[in-house]
Amino acid sequence: MNLLANILTNLSLFCGFISIILSLERHFTFAAWAIIISVIFDGIDGQIARRNPIPSAFGKELDSLVDVVAFGIAPSVLGYVFIYDHFHVIAALLLFSYLLCSVLRLAKYNITAKEELANCFIGLPTTASGGILASFLLIYRRKEDMFIPPFLPDILSPQFMPVTFLFLVLILSFLMISRVRYLNLDGLKKILGKHVKLTVPIFLILLILAGITQKFGIGLFTLFLIYLIFSPFVVKRLNGS
Repeated sequence: MNLLANILTNLSLFCGFISIILSLERHFTFAAWAIIISVIFDGIDGQIARRNPIPSAFGKELDSLVDVVAFGIAPSVLGYVFIYDHFHVIAALLLFSYLLCSVLRLAKYNITAKEELANCFIGLPTTASGGILASFLLIYRRKEDMFIPPFLPDILSPQFMPVTFLFLVLILSFLMISRVRYLNLDGLKKILGKHVKLTVPIFLILLILAGITQKFGIGLFTLFLIYLIFSPFVVKRLNGS
């Protein structure tokens, strides 16, 4: 089990590395998808690791180091190269802050007692933050499919895109190092109870529908956004506070 989990972790690392290469080659859609695939590998290896009766300290450290690359460095490089053609001081500083918060969040996770992480994460998981940035850029790549009411500003227009993206980076950076609690897989199983087995089929159906309508970016971003906004409230209900 540990070997299989580590293999999947390394596949997640490979996807993060490929995303960086694709970003530098300006293949932005493929770079964003590489991060999304890395999110999937990270989720699967976490599930496998939880089924192992003997936790692997090596696997935990490896997973955190890989997450720095796949969900810290890769989204930062993707966002920076996508938005700017030349050096931009403010963007560089904000994206470095995002990377720093990713590292701090993972370091904190590694030293947090297992009992505190029974049903939730403390701070937004780097997996979710990386997925949010990647799916946001996927939306921008297909922004012509979106309906934006005429009375609202087009936040995905070239004029607003850098500000919108960097504002999102700031929010995610803060949430990663915050004390806000986010649902993990154990908490999700506890909330759903006997209905937990329906989660994967429903998730797959939603992705298939998004694929049929060619709105993968919007679908993925919506799912991540639901987790970002509602997960803390679910955790409070779970903990009875």
